[in-house]
Amino acid sequence: MSQPAVILASTSAYRAALLRRVLEAFSQAAPGTDEAALAQEGPAARAARLAEAKARAVAAMHPGCVVIGSDQVADLNGTVLDKPGTVHAAHRQLEASSGQEVVFHTAVCVIDARGDAHGHVDETRVVFRTLTREDITRYVERERPLDCAGSFKCEGLGITLFERIANNDPTALIGLPLIATSRLLRAAGIALP
Repeated sequence: MSQPAVILASTSAYRAALLRRVLEAFSQAAPGTDEAALAQEGPAARAARLAEAKARAVAAMHPGCVVIGSDQVADLNGTVLDKPGTVHAAHRQLEASSGQEVVFHTAVCVIDARGDAHGHVDETRVVFRTLTREDITRYVERERPLDCAGSFKCEGLGITLFERIANNDPTALIGLPLIATSRLLRAAGIALP
């Protein structure tokens, strides 16, 4: 029996590289989703809503396919840390995170071939060590984490910025919780080991 095609509702190279760890055949599509926060929306709820919105947007263009949407929202004491976009903004985020705990809410939503949505939100707690301006400058110059929420790449040099990381799925912090994603894909009829 053939499986439905799988589409990752993202153009992120990071998410695609993660998904390739568990799934060989999939395509990618840009969801074109408005990612603005809603009034009074908490970080976990925002991540879950956006993951589902991305998956639904792509599923509407590809009926009968299994579609994976994902989103991540970083929370520093009630302030959302978006992708910095500039060196200056990355410096500001890392200065604010120095010595603090940042909570990352990483959501995944799988739309099955019938159009039913199933989701999960993973929570990762990252405790930053105390960072000097020189630490931050060296890090940002070397890794250029301008397209990453929180201004770091934990799978790279960013790991040196932390005291500790606590979560249930080490891939969640990179952008796609593969343990939950694998469970949701199997439930949607995709054969995985």
